[in-house]
This record gives sequence, C-alpha cells and structure tokens, in this order.
Amino acid sequence: MPVLPPRYNVLGVGVSALTLASACEHVVAARGRKHLGYICVTTVHGVSEARANEDFRAILNRSYLTTPDGMPLVWLGPKGVERVYGPDLLLAACDAGRAAGLRHYFYGGAPGVTEELRRRLTARFPGLEVVGTFTPPFRPLTAEEFGALQADVARAQPDVIWVGVGTPKQERFMAAHAGELEAGLLIGVGAAFDFHSGRVRQAPRWMQRSGLEWLFRLAMEPRRLGPRYLVTNPLFVLRLLAQKLGLKRYPLE
Repeated sequence: MPVLPPRYNVLGVGVSALTLASACEHVVAARGRKHLGYICVTTVHGVSEARANEDFRAILNRSYLTTPDGMPLVWLGPKGVERVYGPDLLLAACDAGRAAGLRHYFYGGAPGVTEELRRRLTARFPGLEVVGTFTPPFRPLTAEEFGALQADVARAQPDVIWVGVGTPKQERFMAAHAGELEAGLLIGVGAAFDFHSGRVRQAPRWMQRSGLEWLFRLAMEPRRLGPRYLVTNPLFVLRLLAQKLGLKRYPLE
C-alpha cells in the first residue's frame, strides 16, 4: 500500500496533501483488500460543515484520506498539492484500475442514475468492472434495507464503493458503515454520479481551475445552493483570515 500523505490544517480539518495521481494510486491499491476505511472529497462547504459540527469534523479527520476538492483548499496546501475533484477521481480510478481488475460498486443517485452511470462508464472504459449498484431512498435506510445492501455488497465483493448522496450525508454514511460493508474503500463523490450520467451539466474546465465552479453551480441551482455559497463561503473566508492572522486557533482534533 502507498504511504498515507501528511495532512495540513484548514480550520481544524486535516486535508491530505495529494495530487490526483497519488489519490488514484491509493484507490487502485485497494484491490483485494477489505476495510481500509473511507475517503472524503472535501470542499469549502465540507470544511464549513465541520466547523459547525464537531462530530462531522471528527468524521473528516478520521478518514483514510480527506482530499482537497475545492480550489481554495488547494491554494492553502503545501507546494505540489492538486485538486482532487470527486468526478475526476472517479474517472481516473475507473481508467487506471482496469489493469489491476479493480471492482467498483455505485451507491446513490436518483432512480436510474447508477444504471446509466454504469452504462456510460463501461462504454468509455472497456474492461471496467462495475459489479453492482444500489439506489437508496431519500431518507435513512431501514434495518431491512441496509441488510439488503450488505448482502448485495457481500455477493458482489467490490474493492471500492463510490457513494454519491451529497455532503454531509455521504460522509456520515461512510463513517457509520465502512466497517460493515465488505469492500476496501468507500469514497464519497457528491454530484459525480449526476455529472457522469448526463443528468446535470458540469462547469467548464476554466471555471473549475480558477475556483469559479461555485458560480456556475449557483447559476444552475440558485434556490438549493444559494445559502451555501452566499452565506457559507464568506464565513469561511472570515474564519480563514482569523486563522492566518493568529486571531483564532483551529487545532486538529
């Protein structure tokens, strides 16, 4: 297994110093292993949620990896850190994992999304092994539903379960169940299922690279994302300034 990278402190969240290639290497190395843990792909929104909730902060800090998804988290990291964007990590691991026989399982999405995702990705990456999908309801699973998921995962024997139900729900799900599902890693990738199934448009690459993806997504979904970007993001900047100026300490816990 590759050595886990060091973490740097962003408002009390330990963000793993990674590149997309090194994150992909960790995912592919899960082939044939069990219960390594979970990977959180974290944005400004995730860090802000962690500041508001101590339990959620602990989930991010106990992860196998917590990757810098948003560009502000990249800019705050040491030299060489790159954005590890959930949709890009999914594609990279699907591509690179073929040589190792990496086995994938998709959990999340609206009805029909994971099957369309499977269809598109197996067409794009010949030889890709998608061994199962599960579409959960928009509420916590009942004991019976979780039992059905557990049995299906045990049958399918995936190396990686990709979880696409949004932050902070997906991180809470992974932290609660990583030890109960027979897989190597659980990886929360937010809207990646919707993007790669064609259900939702992605921001242009130039907006992603310049840290303006939030503006594109706000224009696409103003009612849902308005509070997140127009309230949470400015508060993040204020907290970050306080940390940088030494006015407030946010220790890793």
